[in-house]
Order: sequence, then C-alpha cells, then structure tokens
Amino acid sequence: MDTVRFFDTTLRDGEQSPGFSMTREEKLALASKLEALGVDVIEAGFPVASAGELEAVRAVAAAIRGTRVAALARARREDVEAALMALEPAAMPRLHVFLATSDLHLQAKLRMTRREALEAIGRWVRHGKERCAEVEFSAEDASRSDIRFLLEAMETAAEAGATILNLPDTVGFSTPEEYGAMFHRVRGHLGRSEEIILSAHCHNDLGLAVANSLAAVRAGARQVECTINGIGERAGNASLEELAVALAVRQSFFGVQTNIRLEEIYSASRALCDVTGISVPPNKAVVGANAFAHEAGIHQDGILKNPLTYEIIRPEAVGVPSRRMVVGKHSGRNALRTRFTELGYTVSDAELAQCYRAAMELADAAKEITDRDLLTLIHHARRQNRHAETSVDATVAMGEA
Repeated sequence: MDTVRFFDTTLRDGEQSPGFSMTREEKLALASKLEALGVDVIEAGFPVASAGELEAVRAVAAAIRGTRVAALARARREDVEAALMALEPAAMPRLHVFLATSDLHLQAKLRMTRREALEAIGRWVRHGKERCAEVEFSAEDASRSDIRFLLEAMETAAEAGATILNLPDTVGFSTPEEYGAMFHRVRGHLGRSEEIILSAHCHNDLGLAVANSLAAVRAGARQVECTINGIGERAGNASLEELAVALAVRQSFFGVQTNIRLEEIYSASRALCDVTGISVPPNKAVVGANAFAHEAGIHQDGILKNPLTYEIIRPEAVGVPSRRMVVGKHSGRNALRTRFTELGYTVSDAELAQCYRAAMELADAAKEITDRDLLTLIHHARRQNRHAETSVDATVAMGEA
C-alpha cells in the first residue's frame, strides 16, 4: 500500500495567519509535538524573513532528529542562501524553493516573463541541490496557471534536481475535479518515475482545501501539505487532522496509508491552541468540542446501543478523552439515566421521570444543562421524595393513634 507523506507547514504557512506569530521557543515546542504526531516533514519557517526567523528555523533543525525539516525560499539567491544556512544543523534537511507560474502572478507581482521564470526555477533549484540532498519545488498559483506552461515549469524543476513537485491551490480557487485533473496531467507528462513525488498544497478560501487535497491523492499525489487546526493565511490551509482521519476511516477507498499517529492529534491541536491563545470552533471536525458530543435523543440512544451508529471513529482513536452526552432540550431519558450513572447516581424510574420533566423545563431556558444542574435536580427530587415519605408516615401514625 502506498504511503502519503504529511508535510506540516503550521510553523511557516500557519504562522502567517494574523495573530499566530510564534517565538523561537514556541516553534521548538510545537515542532516536538509534530514529531511525536508522526508528520514526515516539518516546514519550520521562511528564514530570509528576518534574523530571528532564521535562528528559529535553525533551532528547530538542530532539535528535530527523526523528522525531515524544511525551510522555504523564493527562487532568488538571498532566499536560498538563508534557507541553506538555517538547515545546516538538520539531520534530514529539505530545501523548499517556490516561484509563481500563473501569468497573473508573473505579470502583476513579479514582473517576469515566462522565460525568465523558467531560468530562475532551473538556476536556483540546481544551486540548492548542490548543497542540499533533497529539494522541493512549488509552483505558486499552480491551479490558475496555463497548464502547458505549468508542465514546462515542472519539467524544468525536475531536470534541475527537484524530487518533490508541489502544485499549490494558493488562493483556494480550484474544485476537486479540476485539481485532480491537474495532477493527472502533470503525472502523465512526467511519467511514472518513482523518484518524483507530487505534492498538494491547498487553501480553504472556498472551504474546499481538504476535498481538493483528497482529490489530489486520488490522482496520484503522495504528499499533502497541511496545518494543525487548518490555520493559515486568509481562510487557512488544509487541516491535518481532517486529512489524516479521512485517509484512515476511508482507507479502503483511497488505498493509501500514512505515518500519522492518530492518537496524538488532539494533543497537538490543544498545544497549538495554547501557543496561539485561539481555540478551534466547537463544530470543527475531529478536534472541536462538539465533534464527539451528542444531544439529540435519537442519536444518544443509538450511541448507547452501538457507537458506530453515529460515530465513524472512536474519540479515543484521535486522543479525545471521551465522547460527551449533552443534556439539553433534545435529549432522551436513556442519555439522562446514563449521565446520572456516570455521576455516581443510580436512579429509579420514578426519579428519572421526575428529573427528566425538570430538566426539560430547565433546557427551555438554558442552552445546555450542566452536571451541576443535574446534581441539583437529583438532590431536589430525593429531598422531595423523602419529605413526601415522612408526611405519609406521619399521617399513618396519626391515624393509628
């Protein structure tokens, strides 16, 4: 079975999100988490950006010994030299060179002709290959590039020594059908060489980053570039946790495996939240607070009978401590009884009926019923019952007198 490599760019593309900048120490801490997670490549940063960024990338390169460390560089001398300097301590370095290939970017941003772009790609990939054993080339804005020129650019990079060729959907413009077709074209043009790995790098501007990445895998991509929690510029990058779980749950469909340790996913997500101070939305797939939470009575009943009815993966499989049975206005009696049991209370049918009525009244006024609310309800119900029993006993005693 083929293996899809995970290229994590949380420390580079993810850090470019407004408010997500990381210190050297924070990058080191997250890099350690990523290594434990089992990613194949950690893109540590963009060294030419500043002296501090170069030193942070260099620190990650020195600390991480079991995972490849990549540094990003534009196809120009100062970028490549800064990246190579940052990668010097790395046990397994990768130089990542990029240049735009769409006419829009070439003309409006770079003021370059297609010929000048091809010359720059060949020159700086070749220069990097002389000093770094592994070089990746990315064609920025590949999904909006003329396909014939894109094929020429990929061929130029491969001939210069790049063994990983990345076809980014830089602005999240593509659809899964279009993106997959582009990979088919590039693979067909380059042939089936085992030395060349095609890579997908997708942004989420239309909410299609994960879908496009999976389409690329179906079309032969054997590396996906992604970030923890899907962070990244604008609407973010493809979410690592969503890609990893999709490939695991639907392995029979995709026919590939990964090196990701799924049980480390939740921990890595929490670590990033701690560093950035920004939590994921509650409805975020895999790691959101509601990803394994159930309130609807029908769903709760199904989960209690067989979790597979409404969960396609166990929460523990991705490191989530346990599922949550949320008590709210949509909940059923079985879920309420189960929650009382988990809290240490065995309730009678009469107590359950009494608490359920009170819980539904409370749920109409509150969005969610907390464990403290439930404890209050059962204590109140039992006090009422004891008081009623005492009143009955007193009445009986008076009658006997």
